[in-house]
Amino acid sequence: MIGSNNMGMIFHITRQEDWRRALEAGSYRADSLERQGFIHCSTQMQVLRVANALFRGQRGMVLLCIDEQRVQPAILYEAPLEQPESPERFPHIYGPLNIDAVVAVVPFEPRDDGSFELPPQAAKFSDGGGPPVDPGDPVEG
Repeated sequence: MIGSNNMGMIFHITRQEDWRRALEAGSYRADSLERQGFIHCSTQMQVLRVANALFRGQRGMVLLCIDEQRVQPAILYEAPLEQPESPERFPHIYGPLNIDAVVAVVPFEPRDDGSFELPPQAAKFSDGGGPPVDPGDPVEG
């Protein structure tokens, strides 16, 4: 991992149906992998800002909790494409995400006002710990 923040856990927001397709296919391929060459991810400190900026009000979402140590493709921490001068770095996965790197799949529904809050099931991974969860079975909210 180049430019790693050594947190151990990164997050990706996706639609529940896209995750189901990934389970059937054996790996997860976000649309951005084809368009930009990588899967956009966030650290725990970034994920709510990303959710509220890009997914506000969208239902049927899940939050993939990804153990960086289990990810097979390269992970690079890079500035946002639209702000290359930004000092902030986001984790990008450069290839299809192997299913076994996803240690939890958490329902990620917006509040009534459309905004998101970090589910407790995802917050427990702040230190990279927490028990493994079958990624085929979303954690109950």
